[in-house]
Amino acid sequence: MLSNLSKYHIILASNSPRRKELLAGLGLTFNVRTLSGIDESYPQSLVGEEIPMFIAGRKADAYQQTMNENELIITADTIVYLRDNDGTGCVLGKPHDADEARQMLRSLAGKHHEVITGVAILTSQRRKTFAVTSKVSFANLSDEEIDYYVTNYKPFDKAGAYGIQEWIGFIGVNGLVGSYFNVMGLPVQRLYEELKKW
Repeated sequence: MLSNLSKYHIILASNSPRRKELLAGLGLTFNVRTLSGIDESYPQSLVGEEIPMFIAGRKADAYQQTMNENELIITADTIVYLRDNDGTGCVLGKPHDADEARQMLRSLAGKHHEVITGVAILTSQRRKTFAVTSKVSFANLSDEEIDYYVTNYKPFDKAGAYGIQEWIGFIGVNGLVGSYFNVMGLPVQRLYEELKKW
C-alpha cells in the first residue's frame, strides 16, 4: 500500500518511540531525523487545534531549509488541552518533574480533556498541515494511584504526564471519542488518508 510514495525518501522528524512504532504500522520504510533547538513556542492568541498545527508547521519550516528534493518529511506535535467551565482552555505540556506530573494528573482526574495532534507533511513541492482531536475522560484518581504511576513510569516525555497505553490508561481512562492512536501521538488513520493523495 501507499506505493504512490515510492519516489520519496520518507523522514519522520520525531524522536518519539511511539510515533516511530505507529508510522511503522502503516508498512512504510522511513528514517528518523531530528533537529535540536527548534522553537516550540506559539502565539498566546492561538486556541485548540491551532496550537499543535502551528508547532508542527514551525518544525516543518526548520526541516525545509535542509531537505533534499526527493524527501517527504512528517512532523508532528501533540498537546493535552483541558477546557475550563467557560470554554477557555489550557495546554498541559510535558512535565518538568515528578511534582508537576502529579499536579497535571490531579487536574485531569474525574474530567474530560482533548488530545490534539498537529501534523505537517512536507516535500519540496507541497505542504499539508492538519490536526486531529480525540476526547478522553478520566475516572477519579487517588493520590496513591497518581504517585504509583509517576514513580514507576516517569511520564516526563509525555504531554499531560500520561501515556494512554500504560498502566494509568488501563485503570484511569473510562471514555474515548476519536482515535486511540492519536492519543498515543500520531493520528495514523488520517495520516494514511492524506498520504494516499500525495
